[in-house]
Amino acid sequence: MSKNEISKNFKEQVVSLEQLLVDNCNNENIITSGKKKSIVSDSEKIPINHFFMQGVYVREMKMFKGTAVIGAIHKHKHMCFLLSGILTVTDENGTKDYNAPCYIISSPGVKRVLYAHEDSVWYNVHENPSNTNNTKQIEENLVALSYKEYEEYINKKK
Repeated sequence: MSKNEISKNFKEQVVSLEQLLVDNCNNENIITSGKKKSIVSDSEKIPINHFFMQGVYVREMKMFKGTAVIGAIHKHKHMCFLLSGILTVTDENGTKDYNAPCYIISSPGVKRVLYAHEDSVWYNVHENPSNTNNTKQIEENLVALSYKEYEEYINKKK
């Protein structure tokens, strides 16, 4: 298969998986943002903390052993840091295991599925040029919730 075919196949499969999870969400074993337009938010099962500095937004996500998360599609290049734990990360480029401490440079337009083999702490570090502390506004600026929304964003930039 060509890289383009693998990417298309991954995108179709991860979108189908997301829809299956949303349809079967019980907020106990399966936690999603549901039908609302939101990325994974703070919960007992997936604690999220937000940190703000001049021009920088940092999002901390704790994942407990056995937890899987389907991420949003980031619009901009940014850094991810795994400070503790072991994660398997799958995207259209393949699957890789990460042992803390380590980092990933995240390319725009990539959706990831993360699985925690042990309790883990994952940080995303983003530019925040408007210095807002409004996480909904930050989410709108940083992520797309679907490939269609990401394509619309890219087309508007041209």
